[in-house]
Amino acid sequence: MPDNGPDATIDTVHVPNPAARRLLLVAMLLAGLAGTAWPDAVTGQSPPLGSRSLAGRLLVATPDMRDPRFAETVIYMVRHDGTGALGVVVNRPVQSMPLAVLLERLGMANANAPGGVLVRWGGPVEPGKAFALHTPDYQTEGTVMVKGRFGFTANRKILEALAAGAGPRRLLLTVGYAGWGPGQLDAELERGGWLTASPDEEVVFDEDDASKWRRATARRLIDL
Repeated sequence: MPDNGPDATIDTVHVPNPAARRLLLVAMLLAGLAGTAWPDAVTGQSPPLGSRSLAGRLLVATPDMRDPRFAETVIYMVRHDGTGALGVVVNRPVQSMPLAVLLERLGMANANAPGGVLVRWGGPVEPGKAFALHTPDYQTEGTVMVKGRFGFTANRKILEALAAGAGPRRLLLTVGYAGWGPGQLDAELERGGWLTASPDEEVVFDEDDASKWRRATARRLIDL
């Protein structure tokens, strides 16, 4: 899988103006939702890591995190096995938009769709694709269920379901994801760059992004 997680060197698009950056990320979102392709990191078959797997848990950056892109981030882990790891950052908001506007820009006719969608930055890997982390009450083609508690979907049918009132109870929409190569995340954990915590729906899905890092850090105490 791409070795573009924390502490890895990658090429990024530099857009200095915050408004332009938001437009760029939303454009990436619209392009990413056009198809149903999954990153190989999710769909590929790989050996299990065993009891050390962090899939289904939260990664919480510590003050010792070396990569400034991930300072005070909270990541929900979708996969962690012998070939690497994958997760999505849950506390980096980009832009909110009405669901009807998003559907219109995607060429999906539903001008009366209620509600809105908050787009977040999920990580630096595959920034041209969009992903939805959601409650397990919804599944479609390509949905990956994580520990039976969360679903992970890269298919724009999930937006159609939302518009029809048949989507998941809660949803977090991101552009890109965070990825680690074999052993990379384990090394970062040993260096003290991350702590882990049990997931909580409020921490993952609510829109109080400014407090998520603090709340996720506090959940570490629950696990001790």
